[in-house]
Amino acid sequence: MFKLTDFDYYDKTVFLRVDLNSPVKDGRIISDARFRGVLPTILYLLEHDAKVVIGTHQSKPYKGDYITTKQHAEILSRLLGTNVEYVEDVFGKYARDKIKSLNPGEALILENLRFIAEEIQYKPIEECEKTFFVKKLSPLIDYVVNDAFAAAHRSQPSLVGFARVKPMTMGFLMEREIKAIRKAYESTESPKVYVLGGAKVEDSLKVAQNALKNSKADFILTGGLVGHVFTLAKGYDLGEANIEFMDKKGLVKFVDLAEEILNEFYPQIRTPVDFAVDYKGERLEIDLLSDEKRFFDEYLILDIGSRTVEKYREILQKAKIIVANGPMGVFEREEFAIGTVGVFRSIGESPAFSVVGGGHSIASIYQYNIKGINHVSTGGGAMLAFFAGETLPVLKAFKISYEKFKNKIKK
Repeated sequence: MFKLTDFDYYDKTVFLRVDLNSPVKDGRIISDARFRGVLPTILYLLEHDAKVVIGTHQSKPYKGDYITTKQHAEILSRLLGTNVEYVEDVFGKYARDKIKSLNPGEALILENLRFIAEEIQYKPIEECEKTFFVKKLSPLIDYVVNDAFAAAHRSQPSLVGFARVKPMTMGFLMEREIKAIRKAYESTESPKVYVLGGAKVEDSLKVAQNALKNSKADFILTGGLVGHVFTLAKGYDLGEANIEFMDKKGLVKFVDLAEEILNEFYPQIRTPVDFAVDYKGERLEIDLLSDEKRFFDEYLILDIGSRTVEKYREILQKAKIIVANGPMGVFEREEFAIGTVGVFRSIGESPAFSVVGGGHSIASIYQYNIKGINHVSTGGGAMLAFFAGETLPVLKAFKISYEKFKNKIKK
């Protein structure tokens, strides 16, 4: 794959694909974490006198956080200390004229890429490069830099469509992400521990299955709704209220697959031994084997219990490699953050090389100032897809572009 430093960008027009898709409240972006992640790449290009055309998506049509990139331009301008012009167009004449008028060391950001229909569907590279998006912009562009790791599991025109048309290189964030996940996945050190929590049950089951079958994991520690599904698959009753909740979320159907995985790898998959519920406004911890589990019929499980945290901590302290995705419970409520914070602090304190990803995981790490984790990934979905053994379209596109344009590397 090409690295950012492989080319000379002086007076060259660069399409920089980033993922600045950010949380929005009352119409305003409330986190600049993803912006900060791509700053080194943008600064490098500007300092080397590139003409930088930034592209990002924000949410999906009809959702509350589906907004223009005007605020994205304002945030980037503030962080960079230089103006990043907001262009209210993607590939029309207005956008193309603005791109042509850029001077070396200047940057603009195009309108939300998902305002165009071609960016909504996933298509193979061959189809993506035939889109109007690629055909209209490619004559104006010399290089493509992709720093959107969080979208690396998607195959859309802005992400993969230029691979055979222009040299496409990794940004610094992308390079760092790929190095970290590859190190964790390919390491021969053991024990290797995967911590799978949160609500992405189907994706997490694929990760568990792939990691165990290919000897990439020695233990799987579960929490959140992933833990619920494996606990049910072990034959425990989580009560009427919780099973009804899981059924509404469409998660009960995954119990059979979890049972198949357990039948093959039972001792390696650890599930919570106690849970916490909200009982009259207080945190109440209930042992899974106690008579008090009748509370599960009326009250939703909101966290793993303290005994589970301690058991997981013992395993994590002995680990050499840790991969984690998703919280252990509803960490947004302080009294139910004990499981998530306890497990993530144990990861940070472990001597293992650790990679943690997922939006909620990142939020809890920053909220509770958890230190010691080696790599906090910006991409939960992309990270899960990688550890599930899937080919990430953007990584495939990098390799295709390298083979096509490797003779163009600066000497």
